[in-house]
Amino acid sequence: MAHVTVIPIMLIISFFQCKTLFSTSLASEQQDVGDAPELRNTMWISKHEPGVILSWNNNLTKEEIEKYTVKYILSYKFFNTTHENEERLQKKKKRINLNLHSGFNAKVKTQLFSKETDDVIKESGWTEFTYKAPPVYIQNFSCIIYNISFFNCTWYIKAEAPEDIQIFLSYRHIGKDFDCQQYIKNARKKNIGCHMKEIYFQPSRKINLNITVRDMKNNSRLSYYKIFTPQTIEKLNPPINISVSLENRSIQIHWKPPPTIGSASSKCFLYEVNITDLKIVNVTGEKYEYPFHKPARKCAAQVRVKKEKCIRNKIWSEWSEPVFIDHEKTVDVMLLSLTLFCLLIFLGGLLILACRRYQCLEVITMPVPHPSDNIKSWLVADDTTRIKCQCKGRCTQMLLWEYQKRMEMRTFNRNV
Repeated sequence: MAHVTVIPIMLIISFFQCKTLFSTSLASEQQDVGDAPELRNTMWISKHEPGVILSWNNNLTKEEIEKYTVKYILSYKFFNTTHENEERLQKKKKRINLNLHSGFNAKVKTQLFSKETDDVIKESGWTEFTYKAPPVYIQNFSCIIYNISFFNCTWYIKAEAPEDIQIFLSYRHIGKDFDCQQYIKNARKKNIGCHMKEIYFQPSRKINLNITVRDMKNNSRLSYYKIFTPQTIEKLNPPINISVSLENRSIQIHWKPPPTIGSASSKCFLYEVNITDLKIVNVTGEKYEYPFHKPARKCAAQVRVKKEKCIRNKIWSEWSEPVFIDHEKTVDVMLLSLTLFCLLIFLGGLLILACRRYQCLEVITMPVPHPSDNIKSWLVADDTTRIKCQCKGRCTQMLLWEYQKRMEMRTFNRNV
């Protein structure tokens, strides 16, 4: 009995010892974190075209880095914008593309996480940093690709830009550099756009644009950079082969997608259909059906398209030429088929009646009669007569030939 009582007592003592050790360890860990100096961050910028690299460091010790999981929260916002970008990182740097922005405000926070529980053990306060880029003298910069191989970029020059500057554009794609083929100029002969043609893009490879602002007076220059993916700036042509028909007591509009530099799969396209006096609807297929048999009056249908599924593109094509829906001119396929069927049955009935009335079938099926014996005798007699005539003709020719020979011989003898 005594042996049975000892085991529960030993278990209780062991439990309290483990609990005491765990509490001591936790208190020691919290004391170490609490006694550690306050976390601080430092931030700096290094240039890396076409942007900058924002880097930071902290005052964590080597033991803290090994003991805890270290993560960072980075938040930054470009000047003159409202959108704030926030990211959670484990690296102590971030590459930021300026994209024609004149700078940004950034802040970073360091957090220590327990490796066992992922709880936040300690974190720093926000460390803020402001980067001012060189002045940007252009705005509203945009580019589009259209008709597969045409490339246009346009921009505006800010009012505060120096008088002697000029804007130049070049781009790099699939490892090759290209200069602008034809500049678009304003009244002051400043370049405000670039037009290029017969340019062929690989849809998945990015376009790296280099916008250079040169001060012609001081012979200085500034460079800005912007990056595009070709499919995201492609403006498609309107859908093609648009047709309208009345089928199953509804209007059906059919079309085909236009050519594109990227994937031509039907699932990539998003369409909008606009019918007079009706709400514009989004369609993912290549047809649209509206359930009414005959429009109350003449109306028009138009379709436009953009890429939405395979890659996000915000640029809609122009509306297609209007296709008019007029019940007097629009062909109802079912009605047309029924009319043709009835017409064929009517014509077939008329033909059968006419054949019965005029005994057409008897005439057509009447056997061809054999020639009579008189006709056979006449044909044989005719052949005999023809042979005799042919023989007489030959005999006459021979007599004439002999007579001619005799006359020639007489003439020859007289002369001798």
